[in-house]
Amino acid sequence: MADRIELTGLKVRGNHGVFEHEKRDGQDFLVDVVLWTDFTRAAASDDLDDTVDYGALALLARDIVSGPACDLIETVVSRIADGIMEMAHTATAVEVTLHKPQAPIPAEFSDVAVVARRTREVVAG
Repeated sequence: MADRIELTGLKVRGNHGVFEHEKRDGQDFLVDVVLWTDFTRAAASDDLDDTVDYGALALLARDIVSGPACDLIETVVSRIADGIMEMAHTATAVEVTLHKPQAPIPAEFSDVAVVARRTREVVAG
């Protein structure tokens, strides 16, 4: 499927990390979402109900990142990807990237990110 919706650079404050100061002080995370779906029906109807609402994608990701603290960002990104696939029934795949640009790494770096990809079998007919 070539049609896709992209949401990039969603900035959300969260308290994820293995260190106490990360849970206490929090930090900004960035979320990118790429969702593959078929636009045929939405393009013909011009109706939001026939596509995936990217505003709803943003709110779902925001609520997970700003929600209860996790030790691992792998947990957070997986929850976002799974939630999107549950919410977006017409999606054939989703890829979510969670960036942690202020990660406590004892070296100079510009970004660290984890990526979760989920796919759904599409039955023809």
